[in-house]
Amino acid sequence: MSVPFTRHRRLRQSAAIRSMVRETVLNSADFIQPIYVTFGTGVKQEISSMPGVYRFSLDRLEEELKEISELGIPAVLLFGIPETKDSVGTSAFVDDGIVQEATRLIKSRYPELLVVADTCLCEFTDHGHCGMVHMHEHDGEVCGEVLNDESLEVLVRTAVSQARAGADIIAPSNMMDGFVQAIRQGLDLEGFSHIPIMSYSVKYASAFYGPFREAADSAPQFGDRKSYQMDPANAREALREAESDVLEGADMLMVKPSLSYLDVMRTIKDQFDLPMVAYNVSGEYAMVKAAALQGWIDEKAMVLEILTSMKRAGADMIITYSAKDAARWLKQ
Repeated sequence: MSVPFTRHRRLRQSAAIRSMVRETVLNSADFIQPIYVTFGTGVKQEISSMPGVYRFSLDRLEEELKEISELGIPAVLLFGIPETKDSVGTSAFVDDGIVQEATRLIKSRYPELLVVADTCLCEFTDHGHCGMVHMHEHDGEVCGEVLNDESLEVLVRTAVSQARAGADIIAPSNMMDGFVQAIRQGLDLEGFSHIPIMSYSVKYASAFYGPFREAADSAPQFGDRKSYQMDPANAREALREAESDVLEGADMLMVKPSLSYLDVMRTIKDQFDLPMVAYNVSGEYAMVKAAALQGWIDEKAMVLEILTSMKRAGADMIITYSAKDAARWLKQ
């Protein structure tokens, strides 16, 4: 041919060549498996909107931990469903709380498994919000306002109790202003200066959280979370949120959800020199699982493609409900 052109296909012609030039490599060490722990005994309850994901009572947790450990997944993210709830989320910070007890169990039986403790109040408050609420009347109607500074005090108590129980990483997800600074100071004062903070720095008010609210029994009883979680339309605001957390002492930054916000993740990764965490959230998992159960998609291919896209966008760690499946597929 008289007009020269580049033959890109030379580097795609065999599986061996494609593997050698692959830019993004996914492995089980990238994953963090979420776990839901609940009160009672003998409980292994499948979450209807998340097939393959369960709530476990402490006496049934061993089977899940063994599987996670054998698959080479290095960390779990703990969510707790308490037996009782109140307006201030007392069950979140008591020493014998469900997350604290689960943490002690995990560290006693699988000390090498990292425990990431989600630090929020929505599972523990009777109103379902992520902080303290002030109820008042406006135009003849009873309204609730989520209080920022008052919430910080309870979140600090929760983080300290989780660290005291043996959590390796504190992961505050509440989106209150100043939460990283408050928790960092609280941990340091109690002798936990070595415990890193994995901050939910950029957490959008997303429709993709629906199945989680069933799993964690954490749906807000009034209003929504748009006054503290971010508007999905905003990207520059994400940079301001992340910068605040960096200045306040965060050790890792997170974007949640991830699949619809890969652009935001890439921007933050390029801007800040901290490890990046992607949260492949419940709604993302549920959509793929539902389509797979109908036979409409190749679940293995789609899940691995989605997780690879998150790592390609800058994620160093991926929280995903598909961690166990993905780890098995990557071994094949």
